[in-house]
Amino acid sequence: MTEEVPELRASDTDRERVAEVLREAVAEGRLDMEEFEERLDATYKARTYGELAPITRDLPVAGVTPPSPVSMVKQPEGSGDWAGRIVGGEGSSQAGVAILSGFERKGRWTVPKRFTAVAFMGGGTIDLREADFADREIVINCVAIMGGIEVIVPPGVEVDVRGIGIMGGFDHLSDYVPGDPGAPRVIVTGFAFWGGVSAERKLTRAERQRIKEQRRQEKLERKAGRQGEQDELEELEGRSSASSAHRDALDQARSIHRDAMEQHRELMRQHREEREGRRRARQDERDERRRRRDWE
Repeated sequence: MTEEVPELRASDTDRERVAEVLREAVAEGRLDMEEFEERLDATYKARTYGELAPITRDLPVAGVTPPSPVSMVKQPEGSGDWAGRIVGGEGSSQAGVAILSGFERKGRWTVPKRFTAVAFMGGGTIDLREADFADREIVINCVAIMGGIEVIVPPGVEVDVRGIGIMGGFDHLSDYVPGDPGAPRVIVTGFAFWGGVSAERKLTRAERQRIKEQRRQEKLERKAGRQGEQDELEELEGRSSASSAHRDALDQARSIHRDAMEQHRELMRQHREEREGRRRARQDERDERRRRRDWE
């Protein structure tokens, strides 16, 4: 099975993950700019996992962790138990740097005790919704200069925003929400100069899908309940069909009587109009004869 992995086609996400490792390496001094540009060019030209794997083979995933190439195998999502997500260790990524570019940390990764994010005329996203945590309390230090950094946390995590904005914005969460028992605490600090840093809570895609499916099931149950009530109503109406038929017959007789009365009134109205027309014609004829006599 593993021999077939290098022949699998790589996605844009896979190439971007390798590019992030290269950006960290150049920020830490492990690569010079010439090596960085060569490897980055090879990354975006790669078509398979086999072409991507050698690019980071001699680079650690994090600044001080043992050398380990970027994994090309999708890991299963965790169960969401906080005790199982606080794993200790050094973290799988220590920093994110975006200089006239962007960086992204999301999916299954381990957040270190202190993570540094720098965006200079660029942007970065730090998504903790599916991440593991190296400690129960972590600090994310954000520096945004004419750029933007977004921190996304899952529900249940306590967030403490302490940064400041200088001709920029350091958005604090609008309401304080205490964390779940055993959940980690995230402290967002730093400053934004002509830039912005935001922190917000969002559900994972799987959780949103679960809630959507739950609402769909509730809607189906309500619809089934309304259908049952309609069936019961029709059954009750069927039991009273005899009296209903009698009422229908009376209503039909009244309707026929009303129609007959309407026809009678219409005939009387037409008769009056004809009689009035003949009277006016005779009057006009008399007036005409009178005018002729006066003329003669």
